[in-house]
Amino acid sequence: MTRTKAKLIGAAVAAVIAIILVVQNTESVETRILFATVERPRAVLLFITVFLGFALGLLSSFVITGRTKKK
Repeated sequence: MTRTKAKLIGAAVAAVIAIILVVQNTESVETRILFATVERPRAVLLFITVFLGFALGLLSSFVITGRTKKK
């Protein structure tokens, strides 16, 4: 199995697990963000957290890759 295929399978498994976690947590929770209090389904908060983690990981990957290619 190639490295690219292994990464794709790993990402797919992680995505499926994240979707299962989000779907199972549908009850509303109260969350304080700085000075505001919002009430949202836990699924929305989990989705936002997963998305932000993915985006930050992707961004850091591009930054690290960019640094190594410049040298």
